Amino acid sequence: MKRNKIALAGTALLAIGAMALAGCAAGGNPEPEGDTPSGDPTAVISVNNTEPQNPLIPTNTNEVGGGLVIQNMFAGLVYYDAEGAVHNDVAESIETDDSQTYTIKIKPDQTFTNGDPVDAASFVTAWNYGAALDNAQLSSYFFESIEGFSYDENVPELSGLKVVDDLTFTVKLKQPESDFPLRLGYTAFFPMPASAWDDLEAFGENPVGNGPYMFEEEGAWQHNVRIDLVKNEDYTGPREVQNGGVDMILYASTDAAYADLQGGDLDIIQEIPDSALQTFETDFEGRTVNQPAAANATITIPERLAHFSGEEGQLRRAAISHAIDREEITEIVFNGTRTPAKDFTSPVIDGYSEDIPGSEVLEFDAEKAKELWAEADAIAPWTGSFEIQYNADGPNQGWVDAVANQVKNNLGIEAAGKPIPTFAEHRTLITERQSTTAFRTGWQFDYPSMFNGLGPIFGTGAGSNDGDYSNPDFDALLDEGASAADLEEGIAKFQEAQEVLFKDLPAIPLWYTNAMGAWGEEVENVQFGWDTWPILHQVTKAGE
Repeated sequence: MKRNKIALAGTALLAIGAMALAGCAAGGNPEPEGDTPSGDPTAVISVNNTEPQNPLIPTNTNEVGGGLVIQNMFAGLVYYDAEGAVHNDVAESIETDDSQTYTIKIKPDQTFTNGDPVDAASFVTAWNYGAALDNAQLSSYFFESIEGFSYDENVPELSGLKVVDDLTFTVKLKQPESDFPLRLGYTAFFPMPASAWDDLEAFGENPVGNGPYMFEEEGAWQHNVRIDLVKNEDYTGPREVQNGGVDMILYASTDAAYADLQGGDLDIIQEIPDSALQTFETDFEGRTVNQPAAANATITIPERLAHFSGEEGQLRRAAISHAIDREEITEIVFNGTRTPAKDFTSPVIDGYSEDIPGSEVLEFDAEKAKELWAEADAIAPWTGSFEIQYNADGPNQGWVDAVANQVKNNLGIEAAGKPIPTFAEHRTLITERQSTTAFRTGWQFDYPSMFNGLGPIFGTGAGSNDGDYSNPDFDALLDEGASAADLEEGIAKFQEAQEVLFKDLPAIPLWYTNAMGAWGEEVENVQFGWDTWPILHQVTKAGE
């Protein structure tokens, strides 16, 4: 199955041109098809979520549990609508004459929920904090393009960031990058209030944002239980809230969330458990979504693991990839709700191709897998068991067991899944480099650009480079693609960069993930976006 493309990075980037986003409309999200129903504007909706890995600081949140909270509590310079198109939010204009120096003007009279102004300093200070190596922020990589950023020394203030006046600042990049404005809707680029710097630890537990929703009071985040948001009445941006708030319930399993949805105790579920893949569209007829999205699933096998470094490691990764029958798993385990991977990005991202040289390593070929494994054994005989670490609070056991069984049967080795109770624990083991096995990974795009599916994950030193992969040829092609004069030239370089990835396989692509979800009878106007997340601010709900 080959999905139709959604108009994302291509149209957005072509529209940027020399005057990036200067005239970009600040309208709201397009409404779902059909009449827009009315609801009780004070009614609170509920949605399932996972416990955030870290305190809720924008520059240190790079996973979906915390990301859903932050994108609804904060407003950035721009935001992405359901199709991935860019619209101004806090920004009044973003202009450039050369795609290297950008002048950003902020709309007047914007405030955080504690009254602090949303001004140029609130962006520049937050970005400087995120970029400084001593602060060890997971999203520091996103500031790499700005003049002054360094991986060799701590830089507390980037030379490329200048406050011009209260509502204006400039950004100078190391090189021209025409897609820079497209990135600015990602959480790493959100502003932070002046009060945050008085006690950043306390801020992470009770963040003060400037977006559509807010914490009503301290203690709104009950760890591993729930996060309660209420409407921010002072938000005047384009994402107008149609409900009274959002209760994010932090479930230990998606099966439990699905049972609550069936029982009327949950309004929206943003993923479907394996047990319901064949029935959810009939269980909630007319109230489901199953659509292509900018997300993928992979297995990362770090070079630091025994038998996975150097030539031996390349051979073993290729053997494991050939040993996996993606077509069988996506049809049987996922009931056709996933699509076998053909590259490292997503079919809905402009530049996607099924014909990148080297991509044949993703084809199921049991005989080829055995041959490559034997070549690796000639270098160093295999010992131990191949295990795949995954979080047990998500719908992962079925596919992990299926992959492990295929590896076991097709390579003749012991293989099994290694469950970790929660997503937060799973991610902490990975980010602290304490995982002793291969592990489940994946990518939900931060902004609709091919670069975003490659650079933050595989670039040397990148914050989401979980396997610590480093290849100077790949890095050079990334840089060439980012600084390309036009979109097509950049895409060509990013495709070349994938050729390097297919040889090294720092992560093994498995399949592309659909946005899947369902909702109860009391809520309407439900829509899932290009990035798989439900668009919560436009959901309406009947009153009690």
